[in-house]
Amino acid sequence: MKSAYIHIPFCHHICHYCDFNKVFMKGQPVDDYLDALAKEMELTVKHDQHVLDTIFVGGGTPTALDERQLGKLVKSIQAKLNFNKNTEYTFEANPGDLSKEKLAILKDAGVNRLSFGVQTFNDELLKKIGRSHRARDVFESIENAKAAGFDNISIDLIYSLPGQTKADFIESIETALSLGLVHYSGYSLIIEPKTVFYNLMQKGKLPIPGEDAEAEMYETLMDHMETNGFHQYEISNFAVPGYESRHNLTYWNNEEYYGFGAGAHSYVKGMRQSNYGPLKKYMEPIDRGELPLMDVHKVTLEEQMEEEMFLGLRKTKGVSIRHFEEKFGRNPMQFFDGQIEDWTRKGLLETDDDRIFLTRQGRMLGNEVFQSFIGVSNH
Repeated sequence: MKSAYIHIPFCHHICHYCDFNKVFMKGQPVDDYLDALAKEMELTVKHDQHVLDTIFVGGGTPTALDERQLGKLVKSIQAKLNFNKNTEYTFEANPGDLSKEKLAILKDAGVNRLSFGVQTFNDELLKKIGRSHRARDVFESIENAKAAGFDNISIDLIYSLPGQTKADFIESIETALSLGLVHYSGYSLIIEPKTVFYNLMQKGKLPIPGEDAEAEMYETLMDHMETNGFHQYEISNFAVPGYESRHNLTYWNNEEYYGFGAGAHSYVKGMRQSNYGPLKKYMEPIDRGELPLMDVHKVTLEEQMEEEMFLGLRKTKGVSIRHFEEKFGRNPMQFFDGQIEDWTRKGLLETDDDRIFLTRQGRMLGNEVFQSFIGVSNH
């Protein structure tokens, strides 16, 4: 096993668009949760001697933990998981949450990559989407992170926000690029059920820019990144070559990974598994020495092939035909001939000697392409 994802579900503040498994931190059993997490890691990996290639701590907001709790978390990761200095070890962070003390704790624990949820540099928009930080917090956090010795830093931007214009977004991209980082992600806003934004949209009170504006913003993002020497290695991700997120590539390469924590998903020994989301339901089985699994699904060969396509096509280099044949003993060009011909004719897919990949136009309509590979296995 090469990768581990660790979920910290606590937030000081819930954003209007977020549907991840998270809880408002005040009054939560944070220490009990960290103990349960340590025990889950132990129960899962006790017979696995492999050194992990990547560890990713996400949330929620991992940096919402105070210094003591953060110290406790990184110590249990050190004690329970096998990694070394070549492991890509990422922490998600909220601008304004990372004190110099917390940065020092992470650095000492071997964390070597930080991913900041910035979303936009427009303070008005930040307020509108329910973020607690402001642009100045981003500058300060990045400066402190660099001073603490972090050079592998990524930030996320979101476009198509309520009331956002293309000019607004360009300004955010340019400000982001001025920070001189090695990795950027840009996502379009997706309105998920059970969020503040969803409720506003149902009432007709959410002025989102619309599909055409969204497509224009995405084009703009791709152009700016390319002009500035960033390689688009996945639909939403851009990096200085060599700084691609190895952890996320684990998912897109359809490789197996551990998932620890409430609501975390894992892919282990051909099984896709998900943990209970509510904290109490997650912690109770662990207290009894059992894994907190809510759902276990054995992935059939057909499903594995479908996943290889719809995950692999997210990467700009696409799916390798040779690798697919080695992995599954089938040729994707034959197995998915209908889909591939159809999308190639429409100009959204292209193939060469060894690869099936999205065209630039295809990246704009990626989800339609991906969905067509699901549930095909009636061959």
